[in-house]
Amino acid sequence: MIPPDAEDDGHPTTDHTGRRVYGAEWDDDPSPEPGHAYRELCGGPLDGLLLDVEGWTDEQLCGGAYLIVPRDPEGRRADYEPRPDDPERWDYRGLLAC
Repeated sequence: MIPPDAEDDGHPTTDHTGRRVYGAEWDDDPSPEPGHAYRELCGGPLDGLLLDVEGWTDEQLCGGAYLIVPRDPEGRRADYEPRPDDPERWDYRGLLAC
């Protein structure tokens, strides 16, 4: 959401202040790196985390990701795919057995 006093230039906001990055170690700084590209994970076991996609190709970004679910006793992966109307957000599609 754009603050009421900000100008809307038509580009999505990339302010991820205070958000945690998927895969960050607990003893490291889990904050986003300035200048990196991120996708917000929506729903499922990784809801609200940011996925660092810096260096990913367009083809990789279109394909989404199967992400390891920490502390899952069955070692499953979460399937996330880009939202068709908002590719900056990736929606949860389900768990996959490994």
